[in-house]
Amino acid sequence: MTDLDNCIVEFSTNHIPEKDRIAFWREHYGHVMLHVDLEPARDAAFEARIASLALPGLQLMEASSSPVKISRNGRYLADGNDDVLVAVNRTGSVNIASGGREQSLREGEAIVLSGGEAASFHRTSVGRSITLRVPRAMFEQTVVSLDDALMRPIPADRGALRLLVDYAGWLLNAGSSIDQQLRNVSVRHVQDLLALAVGPAADFADTARTRGLRAARLKLAKSYVVAHSNRRDISVGTLAASLNVTPRYVQRLFEADGTTFSEFLIGRRLARAHRLLCEPSASQIAISTIAYDVGFGDLSYFNRRFRQQYGLTPREVRGDRT
Repeated sequence: MTDLDNCIVEFSTNHIPEKDRIAFWREHYGHVMLHVDLEPARDAAFEARIASLALPGLQLMEASSSPVKISRNGRYLADGNDDVLVAVNRTGSVNIASGGREQSLREGEAIVLSGGEAASFHRTSVGRSITLRVPRAMFEQTVVSLDDALMRPIPADRGALRLLVDYAGWLLNAGSSIDQQLRNVSVRHVQDLLALAVGPAADFADTARTRGLRAARLKLAKSYVVAHSNRRDISVGTLAASLNVTPRYVQRLFEADGTTFSEFLIGRRLARAHRLLCEPSASQIAISTIAYDVGFGDLSYFNRRFRQQYGLTPREVRGDRT
């Protein structure tokens, strides 16, 4: 596959006059970007948005649109591209056809397609999807059988699929903020989760579980802590429940990363407090209020941990700024 290393491409019809939307979308998104034909529904105004991230060995695409039929056949198949695509229907209704077979995808379900075979993706209602595109050779090395996987729906409740979608979403949001080393590691993690979602080859299953699955859960665990660090009731138990794992599993995730749940949580709270203390707009907010707002319940403990972390008291940090 051809990669535009770490390049995020975004299209939206919101910035295009309605009379020009279909022609523009067909040319730039269909013909140039994906090598597909697009046929929007005739009884509704066409609206669409796509965000695409290309990494070495992986392309991620998140798209939302009004009803539309996307087809890859005829002249496009002559490009010789046989990458494997995994399409996940996030919302709405989708009908898929390829290899003489047809499938309907419910919300949350996914399906495997071959870029080397004629196929159509017919969105029959407004909805959103995520598509992952990987080299055929890589896919064949990690799954039991590509032929068996093609056009076989992956159920929405499969844990590895949910983790895969969440991890892909994190990558799309992180975009250019991640460095080269992390990009390479993240691609391997996506490949591991993809194999687990589809059905890993026997000699790859353990690697995928110990590498990709744990890495994805750790990333989601950290994201959960960052998003909820100001809550006083956040705990190993609430985090474990959000990931559908045991509290001990969560503890082991952080231990393997060289820290603990508590230390990571405190670090996030201290970092947020430090940012607020350095912001001119927060200069009139009492230090005690900042401490409580970021999640600390004990002011003396906050002051002690803050000085341990930054070598200065909260008052000194604010004073250094002024």
